[in-house]
Amino acid sequence: MNSLVTPRILLRRWQEDDLDAFAEVCSQPEVMRWIRDGSVLDREATAERLAAFERHWEEHGFGLYALVVRETGELAGFTGLAVPTFLPEIMPAVEIGWRLGRRHWGLGLATEAARAVVQHARDDLGLERLVSIHQVGNEASARVMIKIGMHLERETVEPSAGRPVRVYELDLTRG
Repeated sequence: MNSLVTPRILLRRWQEDDLDAFAEVCSQPEVMRWIRDGSVLDREATAERLAAFERHWEEHGFGLYALVVRETGELAGFTGLAVPTFLPEIMPAVEIGWRLGRRHWGLGLATEAARAVVQHARDDLGLERLVSIHQVGNEASARVMIKIGMHLERETVEPSAGRPVRVYELDLTRG
């Protein structure tokens, strides 16, 4: 499925003209603080990430959607699914994740988008389980996980950055 729609959001596949808007999101230190080692991304690194997102779509048939605010047409970030190979101890798994630019925080957009992705994962993809991973301290992300029905599965350390993370899970076989 190439797009999902909620009352306020369009989740769609990435387009070539998304690079500048997504690069702006990835250049914000407060946004990137909780991603990998906390480093911001420049335009070139953001382009590499978008290319990786597209490769993931081609390989798995699902991926991270560009999150567009319907009222304004503005790209706010992403929400979607990925295979979390960076955390081998939980594999096999499919992760639900999100990243929004700072000015879109606190509006409920991540939760609204995540709920649409959960429904898609269950109803269209037939997945039985989702995980979500956040660095310890990123309580806003943990609140989204709890709002969509996830519960804490384990605490561990993300190997490449050496930072403590919490893994939440959601059983999709329960209505």
